[in-house]
This record gives sequence, C-alpha cells and structure tokens, in this order.
Amino acid sequence: MTTRYWIGGASRDHVARGAEAGFAQLSHGKERPLRRMQRGDWLIYYSSRTERVGGDPVRAFTAIGRVADDEVNQHDVDETFAPFRRAIAYLPCQEAPIRPLLVRLGFIENPARWGYLFRAGHLEIGRDDFRVIAAAMGVDPDSEPASIDA
Repeated sequence: MTTRYWIGGASRDHVARGAEAGFAQLSHGKERPLRRMQRGDWLIYYSSRTERVGGDPVRAFTAIGRVADDEVNQHDVDETFAPFRRAIAYLPCQEAPIRPLLVRLGFIENPARWGYLFRAGHLEIGRDDFRVIAAAMGVDPDSEPASIDA
C-alpha cells in the first residue's frame, strides 16, 4: 500500500478540537473525502481563519498526523448534525505560515492565487510538498506516531 498525503481545510478552532480528540472531519462533515484516505496516510490541516464564521486570518498549517483507523464513522453531534470522522494520530507541531512556503510547494502553480486550491476543503499533495510542510511544522517527515499499526 502506498502512503498518500492530504491537506484538509478547517478553521483553527475546529482543528484544535479534532486534534485534542484524535479525529479528522472534512468538508463540513462529508463522508467522501474521508473515504479517499487509508490507514497510514498523512493529513495536514490548513487553517485560513481562527473560526469558521468571522474570525481573524491565520493562513497557516495548524496540525499534522496520520490516519489511524480503517473505517469512516458517523458521530451524532446533535439532532441536526451527524458528521463523518476518521481517527488521526496527531503529532506535536508548530504552526507554519503558508506565505514563506508558497514558492517551495509544487502543488501551488501560481503563488499569487494560492488560496483557491484550499476552497475544496481536501486535496492530495505529493511527498515532496508534504516533506516541505512537515519540516516547517517542526515534524520529522519520517516519524511514526505510536498509535499507527500500518
């Protein structure tokens, strides 16, 4: 099985909640992006703002971890919202602002229009781009979280 590398988009406060509880939730709780990922894949979160509605600009990579399960699970938040989630083994990291990385990231074809790529909420990147971002976050890209049995 080949390891794949993903970026998910969410506000910093949502990323922090997921990282604390050990899960990922993408595209407002949709199932499909989570199904594309497999155990052992890497996920980096990008946060454009501190909060989903309003909030101050962040524009940084805010969490990093590996998919730690084989199933997508639905979680009842309340009577009207039951998002899909995946277990993620997050690693300690520092936030990495995107602007200094723009010219080093191959998936960013036009550094002047980079924000458009993150609108989908989930995208696959290559290993080299993953390594650049992980290093900027202070994470050894060859590290293995203790809770991954890939």
